[in-house]
Amino acid sequence: MNRPGQPPDGPPDNPGDGPSGGDDDYGYVFDDSFVRAASIQEYSASERSAAEHAPAVRDRAPLAAAERTGPRLTRQVLVLAALLTVAFLVAVYLGISPPGQTRSGPPPRPARMSLVPLAPAQAVRPADPDRPFDATPAAQYATGAAGINLPGAHATPHFDEGQVIAALSTAKEYLVHSSLSPEVLAGREERAVRLLVDPAQADQFDAALRRPAADGLHAATGWLVRLDPAHAVLAVPDIRVQGVLDYAETGPGTLEITTDHTFVYAVRPAADPEGDPSLMVVRRALRLSFDRDAVRAHQLELLNSRTEAGPLPCGTPTAAHLRPLLAGEKAPAGRPPATDPYSRESGGAVCGTLAEPRPAGSGGAGRRADASGGAGPSASSSRQWRGAASPAAVPPAAA
Repeated sequence: MNRPGQPPDGPPDNPGDGPSGGDDDYGYVFDDSFVRAASIQEYSASERSAAEHAPAVRDRAPLAAAERTGPRLTRQVLVLAALLTVAFLVAVYLGISPPGQTRSGPPPRPARMSLVPLAPAQAVRPADPDRPFDATPAAQYATGAAGINLPGAHATPHFDEGQVIAALSTAKEYLVHSSLSPEVLAGREERAVRLLVDPAQADQFDAALRRPAADGLHAATGWLVRLDPAHAVLAVPDIRVQGVLDYAETGPGTLEITTDHTFVYAVRPAADPEGDPSLMVVRRALRLSFDRDAVRAHQLELLNSRTEAGPLPCGTPTAAHLRPLLAGEKAPAGRPPATDPYSRESGGAVCGTLAEPRPAGSGGAGRRADASGGAGPSASSSRQWRGAASPAAVPPAAA
């Protein structure tokens, strides 16, 4: 008879071959996973007598769902947690990302704009094809963006020096794209200008470019300088520029920049590459507004745009583009068109008369000069323009 602690078949022939110690009755150890893995169980004697015809063995109960799908369920939980984390991070990013699509504070006001055509009293004189700006005040003007100089920047009560510099730089970039870009001047592109406009004014900008109207709100020429490409093109790529920028804080969190620049273009007939060039002059005075969001987003709000341009005949449509009188052409005789004060669809028929040309060096080269040979528009009636006059930036006005 076997003693306790020995296997049913008796002790091993060589006790040293098996596990030592008396804790294991049979010298083998079966872990729980091995036992649970058994797929069948034998019925007890009482169960067999109660169910005589039942099979002698029974299947184990299926594993619990948690045991059967544990690893897969864990992976699903981890994936779900990762997705929720990503969604949360995206929401946080959208909430703190730099503005440009979303702006805090009151919505921008609609931009107001006006354009005064300046008609020459005489026929437009041709310019020298090789040196079109000679013998005019524009000969002393800088070329292109070099003529748009920024003033010294200082902190204001609610904007530090860096923010002021950023706003001034955005204003200059707007002037460069909207007044000096050959693609914009030819009417082939305006996206670079639009990207600098406050998104809340984008609809007004788009409407002005697609459906220009002389209603004081939707003139394309209030946003940018654009020639009728079927009528006139640039004769030379150089554009002469003279003007000033200024800035002031007009309220808590609002920085306003005023610009006043004269742009002088040498143009020729679009259909005649050999045609004589002449000068077209555009004076733009802008009021631009920035809040802190706009400074960070590198965008601006256009408050007001006032333009004088010539030589243009009185009554010519100017909302979509400019059609300057070219070399040898004269403005039609007659009175300016009538203005209906009862109509809100019209911006009013306003026209000025160009001054006679004043060559450079004969009395100074100011921001006011004429467009039939001078370098800055000047209406016969005096106007007050908002902008900073800097003796270092602007020569004395012509007498």
